[in-house]
Amino acid sequence: MEGAAVPGSHGPNGATRGRRPATTREHIARVALGLFERHGFDATTVDQIATAVGIGRRTFFRYYGSKLDVVWGEFDAELDRLATQLDRSSPEEPMMAVVRRAVVATNRFGAGELDALRIRIGLISTVPALVAHSAVRYGRWCDVVAAFAGRRMACDPGSVGPQTVARASLGAAMAAFASWSLDDAVDLAAEVDRAFRFLESGFDDDRLRPLLRGNRRRRGSR
Repeated sequence: MEGAAVPGSHGPNGATRGRRPATTREHIARVALGLFERHGFDATTVDQIATAVGIGRRTFFRYYGSKLDVVWGEFDAELDRLATQLDRSSPEEPMMAVVRRAVVATNRFGAGELDALRIRIGLISTVPALVAHSAVRYGRWCDVVAAFAGRRMACDPGSVGPQTVARASLGAAMAAFASWSLDDAVDLAAEVDRAFRFLESGFDDDRLRPLLRGNRRRRGSR
């Protein structure tokens, strides 16, 4: 991962002047994640992130509402992509096949993004403030899937059918990310696809066997 301290424009006394012309949300997030990894999420302040990027505190808040939002990255854009993928599906395609394909499509990352993603997942699953905040984010993700399932089932998205589809889908996605985080050799998109195929199988013994052949022993497993 790139170093976190990125110099801005400095005067004779070393003070930073203004914001870097190339400042972007992605750049701020990359710097912040580096600081979180080295010093811990709770110990890293917004002021420290802003100084490392070469911007002022007020400028930081024009990009992100809080430190929590930095860790979640482009979550709103990802929800939009997920909704678009679901909306573009054919009515003839089985509902869970559509959900699987849409979730896989929104979880394809380039090799250069995976280190940052691992840091994000580690923080979200271990930092108490982020664990608590994740309920809100995951709820919004479920809302997108439930809205699609409700249209397919011709019923209220808040009813038990769409909610079961949404929450089971969230569980499958989280299981895939947990599996991927334990093994650098695992391809994330492929693991998401496999988790949803488990879900599609209805956990029928015969349909599970081909999927179980892909299981691998994890580090520390017996």
